Amino acid sequence: MEQKKSGIKYPLHGAVAVAFCDGILIAFSYWVGLLARYDFTFSSIARSAVRDHAIYVLFVVAASLIIYYIFGLYGNVWRYAGVVEVEQAVKAYIMLVPVLLGLWIVLPLEVSRAAIFVGYVLSFLFSCGIRLSYRFYCRKASEKKKNEEATENIMIIGAGAAGHQLAREFGTSTHLNGRVRCFIDDNPALIGKKMDGILVAGGRHTIAENAVRYDIDRICFAIPSASAKVRSEMLDLCRATSAKVQVLPGIYQLVEGDVHVSQLRDVEVTDLLGRKEIRVNNDEIFRTLHGKRILVTGGGGSIGSELCRQIAKAGPECLVIFDIYENNAYAIQQELRHLYPDLNLVTIIGSVRDYDRIFGVMNKYKPDCVFHAAAHKHVPLMEDSPNEAVKNNVFGTWNTARAAGETGVSMFLLISTDKAVNPTNVMGATKRICEMIVQDMNRRYAGTRYVAVRFGNVLGSNGSVVPLFKKQIAEGGPVTVTDKNIIRYFMTIPEAVSLILQAAHYAKGGEIFVLDMGDPVKIDDMARLLIRLSGHVPDVDIKVVYTGLRPGEKLYEELLLDEEGMTETENKRIFIGHPITMDDAVFEKQLEGLKKEAEKNSPLIREVIMGIVGTYHPAKNSTAGASAHVAAMSAGPAAGTRRSRTLTPGNAYMKKYEDLRGRTGGYNP
Repeated sequence: MEQKKSGIKYPLHGAVAVAFCDGILIAFSYWVGLLARYDFTFSSIARSAVRDHAIYVLFVVAASLIIYYIFGLYGNVWRYAGVVEVEQAVKAYIMLVPVLLGLWIVLPLEVSRAAIFVGYVLSFLFSCGIRLSYRFYCRKASEKKKNEEATENIMIIGAGAAGHQLAREFGTSTHLNGRVRCFIDDNPALIGKKMDGILVAGGRHTIAENAVRYDIDRICFAIPSASAKVRSEMLDLCRATSAKVQVLPGIYQLVEGDVHVSQLRDVEVTDLLGRKEIRVNNDEIFRTLHGKRILVTGGGGSIGSELCRQIAKAGPECLVIFDIYENNAYAIQQELRHLYPDLNLVTIIGSVRDYDRIFGVMNKYKPDCVFHAAAHKHVPLMEDSPNEAVKNNVFGTWNTARAAGETGVSMFLLISTDKAVNPTNVMGATKRICEMIVQDMNRRYAGTRYVAVRFGNVLGSNGSVVPLFKKQIAEGGPVTVTDKNIIRYFMTIPEAVSLILQAAHYAKGGEIFVLDMGDPVKIDDMARLLIRLSGHVPDVDIKVVYTGLRPGEKLYEELLLDEEGMTETENKRIFIGHPITMDDAVFEKQLEGLKKEAEKNSPLIREVIMGIVGTYHPAKNSTAGASAHVAAMSAGPAAGTRRSRTLTPGNAYMKKYEDLRGRTGGYNP
């Protein structure tokens, strides 16, 4: 048999044992009260008084045990007893007062009020004392065992409620092999004081010092309410240690429950970006998508699947997922069916290379909006297979965009990339041609708004660098970085997709939307930081190896061509690059020639692409160019560096972009 309390099961025999001890202590307390009434001279107590007091005590013991049960004193795990459990005991004893008075009035007994009062006080002290003593004994035994067996010394950053709960769980659990050695907190009122016997050793700037002093193996960041900037600063200070770093989730994730060690997670790069999560106007997005028929090509990919998730939230009339890879399409199909059982969801396998297939799908389902995410995006692989990049990216986009115009789609949105700007690789060059197709189609089909959205690297997407680094660290290294000075812009997948959808709300036709990616991140710094925060020392425990720039890879990416200019939108993270003047008839003839060369897998395909994309200059994979770039960044703006356009007031992102170009001296691989 078991007794159930608050969803936790406790053995009944344990509760009976505690109740038996309570009964003895209650009776003992009231007998001590009687003796105290007569100055501990038993011979002076009348026999009738002893008899009446004994009967009264029997009733008090029974009433007390019943009230203890009602207030949950037999449903607690007393090895973890604390303030909450004492509060329960106090409430029980407050309820006991009228019961004692009622028994004293109702029972025809001569009982001393002084004896009742002393017994009442003593029984309360004994009741709490026996429980807290058991906790004290268990804690000391656990601490002794941990001191003998603990394999990790732990530092907790944050001496607030979350940090206190973590320390308490580390101290009481027999399943955790770490012991908390110190707290770190910036509150001067706490520094130098102890919490549960653990010293608040100093503020954030003493992290490295105390990590050495206490031989810290693991650092737990336990400030769920910290801003992204504070979190990034704190974690940056942890880099000076060799300890592994873990963080608690944000406060919004902890509102519904207590803090537990199981909620700690390893540091992600998103913790290190040092900026707030990008927010969008969901009302605008929902108005754009609600009740619409929407098609997503490449719907099973990293960006495509997140597009499908966020579109599904908006309540579309119909969502069509189109993808060539059945496993990816199946995975997102099952996820959305589970989350949105009422969603009108259609999943279709097919290739955007097949015009008849994509036209047939659009003609059947009549989408209002098409999000074109299907593409080959892996730079080195496309350098090895340039004709495939052309077939899939260029003519897949041509087929899809043309089908959208022929079937009366209201809006067509192309997912582009910053690699399309002054491209040095085939993938980027094909994406630039795709942007040109979008602008050409916007003039050809008046009933369809054609736009493109251009952004940089997405954290966690298929083929991105962060999962690779984490895998290499888990395997013991080495961690491979292409070049010590390579930098990239980063954004999370949900952030990128949210901005894509809001850009769709702003679309009028012909625009190339550019997303503000925040400040650039040096890939070498990112790799070394991830190594340190995983508890290792770069180049000691895990080597960092520089492999050289891969074919077609640049040291840094740009987001805007000189001729495009830039205009702000209502969302300060989204900007508009204006269409570049081009001869559509010449462009379409060039595409015909490109198609013929790609179909026969011409070895001269790069030269044909260069004839279309004048800014495409295949990169020569040499360290000389890298060194020149780094020198330019260090030296500041080169003499006579030409700025291509005037900045508009308040356009902070444009200024940041121009400053980067200025520091690089107009570097163009």
